[in-house]
Amino acid sequence: MTETFTHAKFWRCALQVNPAKYSATYRGTAGRLTEDAYNEAILQRCLRLGIGVVGVADHACVESVDRLRSCLNAHRIVVFPGFEIASTEKVHMVCLFAESTTKDQLNRYLGKLDLTDVENGVLPSKLGCLELAKTIEELRGFWYAAHATGANGLLRLQSKDGGGLTHVWKEDRHVRVAQVPGSREDLPENYRQIIDNRNPDYRRERPIVLINAKDVAKPEDLEAPSATCLIKMTQPTFDAFKVAFLDPESRVRLHSELKDEPHSELLSVSVRGGYLDGVVVELSAHLNAVIGGRGTGKSTLLECLRYALEVSPKGKQASKLSQDIVKQNLGSSGTVAVKLRSAAQHGKTFTVSRRYGEPAFVIDSDGNTSQLRPRDLLPAIEFYGQNEIYELAQDSSSRLQLLERFLPADHDAARLREQLRKRLQENQQKLVKTLVDLDEVKGQVALLPKLTEQLQGYQSLGLETKLAKTPLLARERQLEERVRQELLRVEEALSTLGDSLPDSTFLSEKSLEGLPNREHLAPMRQVLENLRRVLEQRLAELKAVLQASTAETTTHVSAWRLALQADEDELRRAVAALPNMAGKTGREVGAAFQALSQQIERIKPLGARDLALTQLRTSLLQERANLRREQSEFRSARASALQHAVAALNKRLRGKLQVKLTAERDRGPLKTFLLGCRLDGIGERRLTWVDERDELTPLGLADAIREGQAKLMSQYSLPPGTAEALTKLSYTQLMELEALELEDIVDIELNVAHGENELYRSLERLSTGQQCTAVLHMLLLDNADPLVVDQPEDNLDNAFIAERIVRELRRAKTSRQFLFSTHNANIPVFGDAEWIGIFTADDRHGSLSRDQQGSIDVPAIRTQVADILEGGRAAFMQRKEKYEF
Repeated sequence: MTETFTHAKFWRCALQVNPAKYSATYRGTAGRLTEDAYNEAILQRCLRLGIGVVGVADHACVESVDRLRSCLNAHRIVVFPGFEIASTEKVHMVCLFAESTTKDQLNRYLGKLDLTDVENGVLPSKLGCLELAKTIEELRGFWYAAHATGANGLLRLQSKDGGGLTHVWKEDRHVRVAQVPGSREDLPENYRQIIDNRNPDYRRERPIVLINAKDVAKPEDLEAPSATCLIKMTQPTFDAFKVAFLDPESRVRLHSELKDEPHSELLSVSVRGGYLDGVVVELSAHLNAVIGGRGTGKSTLLECLRYALEVSPKGKQASKLSQDIVKQNLGSSGTVAVKLRSAAQHGKTFTVSRRYGEPAFVIDSDGNTSQLRPRDLLPAIEFYGQNEIYELAQDSSSRLQLLERFLPADHDAARLREQLRKRLQENQQKLVKTLVDLDEVKGQVALLPKLTEQLQGYQSLGLETKLAKTPLLARERQLEERVRQELLRVEEALSTLGDSLPDSTFLSEKSLEGLPNREHLAPMRQVLENLRRVLEQRLAELKAVLQASTAETTTHVSAWRLALQADEDELRRAVAALPNMAGKTGREVGAAFQALSQQIERIKPLGARDLALTQLRTSLLQERANLRREQSEFRSARASALQHAVAALNKRLRGKLQVKLTAERDRGPLKTFLLGCRLDGIGERRLTWVDERDELTPLGLADAIREGQAKLMSQYSLPPGTAEALTKLSYTQLMELEALELEDIVDIELNVAHGENELYRSLERLSTGQQCTAVLHMLLLDNADPLVVDQPEDNLDNAFIAERIVRELRRAKTSRQFLFSTHNANIPVFGDAEWIGIFTADDRHGSLSRDQQGSIDVPAIRTQVADILEGGRAAFMQRKEKYEF
């Protein structure tokens, strides 16, 4: 295979394909196809099924290997040639060798296996299974126990002869791989106990590795799921194949074990211009690790990626560092392009391109510029630069945001919370206005008895008769004003109706084009258009009626004003004719009488408004009581939901972390509010009681304040001065207080014990490394979008990396993409990174060529990983000797 790949992936492997003559020789059926036709049929099946690796293994015969190999190799299908033999215990063993192994070499290998009869391939060797296994290993080959639960299988024989081959099964250094006919779950329970290492009589240090490799006798056999298994390799080579079985947990899968867990992927990153000019990275969907010496460009790549995707750093220090790196290394001409697959956009592929100093452009798979932003494609992507995890661990609000990712996304609850907030705010505004208006009206109405008494004094002077029209004209003015208000109200209503006429453009022919039920939707457009037409006609008619009524009213008002002018002239003459009284001129006395009469007439109608406002106040108070109850019930339900979510999260984190959440326990907003009210005697030092009272809530405190000083002192044990000061809060402030929302408090506890023991310590009592470990545990949990971290080992305890983080990475990487820059060998090696990129640099340029990308199964990559992360082979071996491993 000439094509090169940059990261490890699962290759579908058929590891026991027999040549054309096998069926006739061993199955008693005449060959239906010539050898060439058979080979072509095998090829076509492989191409259609996506089989990239084939193991050819006839019974102790290799004569047909070359022709089948040539046919498959021509189409980039890799062939591991080999044969099937039986040990003296009649254990069937499939033996495979490197793709370049010739037929002559294979025959020489067969000669070393001491077969009973070289002409009859089914007859067993004179050597036992373990002796054969060791010989095959010496020949640099690979073997597995064929059909282990079948008639000639290793386990089947054990069950027959009472466990006579138990010693073979338990020899896990040489007996590593067994072929089974289906899934692990389909095995009979007695076999399942042995394979799962639950039977003490068959206990192994290393669990057996299971593969599916059905004995393919005819091309159709390749269709069966049990004919193939999945092996993870960068390049499908025999060396990479054998490396996979050194880490089977990560690299070997039965079809039944491969779960389809779609998630977002960063497919590739390319940089044009700047320090990383020309760098092109093709990433794995799973674990990716960037390594290299200091200053070679590892952090630069990650920060350029963050810049392209418009993900802002979370702290001031991290933000400045990120900006500096991008500016220094991308410069004014640099551009970063990121190709990605978005889970949020249903698996569609996009390219995000961003030039330094400009916004990012999102380009869809058709090459069109999308209106989507990078955040729409990867809404939950997480970036953490150097020491950024540490900053997160120190900030309680950031920890709460981190926890929210694992809490139920109840959009209805969020909407209800916002609605309650708005309704309480609207109720407060209406209530305040109503109370102000009511106070003003009541104040005016309270003046009426006094004004009436004063008017009676004027009446004793006979002014009531002489100026009888004064109160009547005042009443007329009020009636005329009311007429104008009524007409204005109708005008506003018609304007609102005009703005509310139905719009049918959303049901246009273009909008309905391609819809399966357009014939039912199209008539609705006609209904709306008819309704609009009728309403427009009626509205025009109503406006004409209003205009006529206004004109007619204007005529009457003009006539009334003329009459009013005459009456007022008459009153002025009457006032001018008044005699002087009590040291005042007649004109002064008349003017005072007129003003008093007009004031009384203006106040008299306010009695009805007083009643209406009183009823409105009662209604608003009832509405607020209902809203307060709804708010209390909502908060209670939310707290319960949070506790259930935290309990579920703790179940998943058992043995690693414990999360404790106290709903609405952050009293900071309450203290800020009270300080903002500037009450006498209420300073910061006088508010310690706010944090000390577990039962304290804003709603409960507001009610206690309304009940008075004694209630505050008894319920919250407040000193008299503090209690008295709180009673000075205004009605408006009390409403603001009871609607105040407090944040939750999150405490994270890490299990600091090793092994099976558990000892949890709160984040505040942990070392810096342990704090970062706790946060990283949560970051590794479920998320459909990638996690990118620059040097996660910074501030981390190395033992925790190996024991906790790497184990979690291996579990999580099947359902999430990770990209780490690291100097720690545990992450790429024991985490079994599918992609490792090795940066190098000269004076002014960082480099990451295609041959510097791959997995640990690529020899050149393995060597460089050892050199960079382990100090080279000599240093590694010296440490091994000192540790006495």
